[in-house]
Amino acid sequence: MELHISPSSPYVRKVRVSVRELGLEDQVEEVITIPWDEDADVAMQNPTGKVPALITDDGDSLFDSPVICEYLDSLSDRVSLFPSAGPARWAALRRQALADAMLDAMIARRVEGNRPGDADSKYWINRHWSAVQRCIDEMERTLPDSDKPIDIGDIAIAVALAQVLYRFGDQDWRPSRPKLVSWFEEIAQRPSLGKTYPVDHERSR
Repeated sequence: MELHISPSSPYVRKVRVSVRELGLEDQVEEVITIPWDEDADVAMQNPTGKVPALITDDGDSLFDSPVICEYLDSLSDRVSLFPSAGPARWAALRRQALADAMLDAMIARRVEGNRPGDADSKYWINRHWSAVQRCIDEMERTLPDSDKPIDIGDIAIAVALAQVLYRFGDQDWRPSRPKLVSWFEEIAQRPSLGKTYPVDHERSR
């Protein structure tokens, strides 16, 4: 399989972490793809023009990180990151959705911050950042039991929290959220997260 990636994308990182947790490294070839290059859409077979995109062994194209992660999960005989039907599954999917929504708000805030300053931009910067903070507060409030197996919700939240530190290091989320800090520091020790730290590769080319 061919996974088109940008090493700085948190959505890509969620998939890359999942590949390693599922033991699928030997089955997935990572291809660095710059989404705004002219040939990228053809290579990825992805009408949205975004990463991640997965080309399966059957030649099909899958896109959007939740879809890719669940597809990869179906191929692993080692573990499952998606609990079976029941409360644990909905909790994992809810936490994944919370993390992805936080990333959406964070990216929107970053885009607004790069616009020429005006009153409208300041309004949207504040609105997006408030959404980010509410999501982090919810993560602190709904921490899972420490003894449960890792799931897609854990991966998504760990990636999202790390991305805030990566992109907004001067606005540290950690001082007022001790329980979440403890959880984050523990999960960050997993090799799958250590080997996929974001890098602005495309900007250095």
